[in-house]
Amino acid sequence: MHPDHEGGRHPQYIAQRSGQARALAYIRRVWNSACAAVSSTARVESREQWYEDLAALRARIETTPWRGERGRTALRVLRAHLNFAEAAGGRLHAASERQTAEEAGVSRQTLRKAYETVLKPAGWLRRLKVGRGREGSTWYLDDGPGAATRSAQSRSRTTQFPPDLALEEWNTPETGLGADVDSTVISSLMGHDAFTHHALGSSALVVIGALHACPHQTISELVVTASVSRATAYRTLNRLLSHGLVHHIGETWSLAPQALEGIGNSHPDVTVTDRQVTPAHGWDRIADQYGTTGTSASRKAFHAAERAAYRKALEDLSEHRVKALVVVRDGQQVLVPAVRPDEISAEWYGPHGAVTNPATGVADPEWRVATDGRLILITPRDERSYDELAAAYTNALREWESAA
Repeated sequence: MHPDHEGGRHPQYIAQRSGQARALAYIRRVWNSACAAVSSTARVESREQWYEDLAALRARIETTPWRGERGRTALRVLRAHLNFAEAAGGRLHAASERQTAEEAGVSRQTLRKAYETVLKPAGWLRRLKVGRGREGSTWYLDDGPGAATRSAQSRSRTTQFPPDLALEEWNTPETGLGADVDSTVISSLMGHDAFTHHALGSSALVVIGALHACPHQTISELVVTASVSRATAYRTLNRLLSHGLVHHIGETWSLAPQALEGIGNSHPDVTVTDRQVTPAHGWDRIADQYGTTGTSASRKAFHAAERAAYRKALEDLSEHRVKALVVVRDGQQVLVPAVRPDEISAEWYGPHGAVTNPATGVADPEWRVATDGRLILITPRDERSYDELAAAYTNALREWESAA
């Protein structure tokens, strides 16, 4: 409740509007909620326990259905934050938006949509502090929604059920609750240009992650494990098959031996189809075929230019650089003193309060430095007091600014 305490703004506002008792009651409620939250969490005392906690969180992420293009993009962003958390050794980590966008292989606008529409509302991420200057924002990885509890409630409250679960006709929470992908594979591939929106896309990432976690899956199984619709599964698998990255044997699909390196090959048992399978020779070649080569490099260059411009603006702001104002007086340009002239350089100070002209290095008789450090325009004929000189300075500054 101290007036200078930044964290007490809200209870101070309550005290002004509703009285001290209401403000203290609010503080007690917040304190009790904080105590309950702390008492319900497990204490982590070592780095090994942090890694165990992050491994459990990674397993929770991998078994959560990420439906639709928005969900798959959110998975990439969340996996990028998990990489930062693993490097930091805990759920609390620092990361900027540009840094996360480069790690996830998405644009900054797409990143913000994933934050606002999926990750923050679902409780996966919390931004504790907004970054400033060279420091990134401070984030905390949370456990996300209680998927099992909500899905049971959703099933009990709805009257719309698919006629056959094997058909997967509706992309709803009632279908496909057994998601299982390898997010480590997704993390290693999502930064390549071959997985941008206009190339293989995020659907290829989750299908590859699902096939790596559990090889030899049918379409119906992939719909569940990769959390994609049947149409998306067929479209993505045919796209991967055209590059020789997957094998199709009967009803099952599996990854090619070197698919994770972006190298496709033909399989002797592949079913003969009308499509001509062209084996891939690396993710760069695939990106070149889709015309997305250089997307990540251009994004990084653009972010670097934004960072440089932002830091320069901060430096200019810290130095209080403003456009100099000059007026012509007796045929000479006279520099109008700044609004805070007490911040002038020490080199300008001359003997006995005189001001040294930085251009000539000679003391200027028309300027003096007052006892408070402010510049005062004065001439040898002036016999005014300091208050009169200060008032004259203020009026002259206002007139010179309007004239300039």
